[in-house]
Amino acid sequence: MKILLTGANGFIGGHIRQALEQAGHEITPVSRHYGFDFQRMLTPDDWLPHLQGVDVAINSVGIIAETRGQTFATLHHHAPAALFRACVMAGVMRVVQISALGADEQAFTPYHLSKKAADDVVRSLPLEWFVLRPSLVYGEGGKSSTLFRCMASLPIIPLVGDGKQRIQPVQARDVVATVLQCLQAASARRTLDVVGAYPLTFVEWLQSMRRAAGKKPALTLPIPFGLIMASAHIGRFAAPMLHPDNLRMLQRGNTADVQPLAKFLGRMPLGVGDAP
Repeated sequence: MKILLTGANGFIGGHIRQALEQAGHEITPVSRHYGFDFQRMLTPDDWLPHLQGVDVAINSVGIIAETRGQTFATLHHHAPAALFRACVMAGVMRVVQISALGADEQAFTPYHLSKKAADDVVRSLPLEWFVLRPSLVYGEGGKSSTLFRCMASLPIIPLVGDGKQRIQPVQARDVVATVLQCLQAASARRTLDVVGAYPLTFVEWLQSMRRAAGKKPALTLPIPFGLIMASAHIGRFAAPMLHPDNLRMLQRGNTADVQPLAKFLGRMPLGVGDAP
């Protein structure tokens, strides 16, 4: 297949690109690395020249925090929406949208709301669409994975509040497997939550990282959520993951029923600690 892949040099997009190339697909990569500026890709006409002969479009663009030149509205909503409409015009019927777990009716942050806005657009169009909503994705090259591993390596682990936030991290390998399955699935027009095999608490995840590194469990230091939020307004400039909105999303929790994904893949996704 000839596949247009946005975000081809990002964390998730890079893993997808590698798997598609290994499977023998022809990739049209779209990212700043290849000279594409999403600020200038806001109408279907901007996308149509790049969709000639394309069989499938996969949108994996995503940012965790805004900068002066990159906004949620543009990267998560307006540019992807223009791509989806262009796919209808070009006859590219199968579209895979990489959204995020939490981009639903309870969404409350600009991150989730912008993802949901694009999801709603693709769902409204006469396309064979898939909306994939991954939980926290971890794997080689992930910035959040690096941050959490650093936290886990400390002799005393600082926690957001009591550290009992419920999460369901998913390995990048399973996100890629889900995308590959979307290419051949007979039935489309589906929204799938892409999560790991089971939920666990944030502190359990950090301790599991220590075990994976051959370290014993560490002492923990709960930090009141209010204090964390106050410091995040400064800390976000050093680490975008510490943006107050990201902490609010963590506090809300990030879990879902794994059975629909397991049925789609034909197997259970990997759990924390399973070999990739």
